[in-house]
Amino acid sequence: MIYTRSKLTASLYALMSISFWGVSFVSTKAVLGKLDPYSLLVIRFGIGAIFLLLLLLMQRNRLIVSITYFPHLMVLGILGVFIHQVLQATALLTIDASSAGWLISFSPIFTVILSILFLHEKMSIPKAVGMVLAITGVVIVTTTRSGQSFQFAMNIGFLLMILSTLNWAVYSVLLKSLKIPYPPLVVTFYMCVLGLILTTPFIIRNSGWESLSLLNHSEWAHLLFLGVFVSGIAYWYWGKALEVLEASKVSMFLYLEPIATLVAAVLLLQEKVSLISVAGGIIIIIGVIIVNGQLVPMLFNFFKKK
Repeated sequence: MIYTRSKLTASLYALMSISFWGVSFVSTKAVLGKLDPYSLLVIRFGIGAIFLLLLLLMQRNRLIVSITYFPHLMVLGILGVFIHQVLQATALLTIDASSAGWLISFSPIFTVILSILFLHEKMSIPKAVGMVLAITGVVIVTTTRSGQSFQFAMNIGFLLMILSTLNWAVYSVLLKSLKIPYPPLVVTFYMCVLGLILTTPFIIRNSGWESLSLLNHSEWAHLLFLGVFVSGIAYWYWGKALEVLEASKVSMFLYLEPIATLVAAVLLLQEKVSLISVAGGIIIIIGVIIVNGQLVPMLFNFFKKK
């Protein structure tokens, strides 16, 4: 019972993470008119690092970590923060946000393969069925959102986004397998600081600070959201979810990211939603539930009450 409750809590952490990441496409779009993508990353990680530091001080967590785990933190920070975000920022120069959204959703496929190879996780029939359903739902949601038929034109942006999905899969598997003996909040803080250090040369090269005075209150609100919730809390909660659930199961929640993007676009950008998009979202949710082994218990409890 306690373990089931912890799995549910971990699932909620993963769900909140992908919700923040899904909304991040809308917030990034709102700010990119004033800031270049790389300067935006520096501000994001700066805000995120300050927020996480304050949170650590409030919780009185130890900030000192053993030098033994510095290489682990360096690898995770470079892969999950620096390379991942730079790849996405560069890709968004040549592809739109909706295309980026559905490409990101293919990361669980790489995660499942890597988890089977390196974490010895098993591929069950329900997990495979759930994955296929989730992919189908992603295609429905993202293609109907743009109002166009499903098309794929290969360019450097698409290639970079595919590389970022593979990179994120490697990051998730490493975060699970390295088993760094520190709270996820501490690990996330150091990764965010490393991301800030590695991206700072971009804002220096582009003189990005000169554009900060051009931002209005709404755009600053989007920046704060990106820093606190996307670069800070989302990474922290993703680590907490991986403490309990298999890497392949946690990664399946990425299929819900296009739904979060769609909801945010409707609420913040007043985009219209079709019934087909809603149907696709329902298919994604069912697929994720199947992958996480919750469908049979849910049906059993439902009919038991009947």
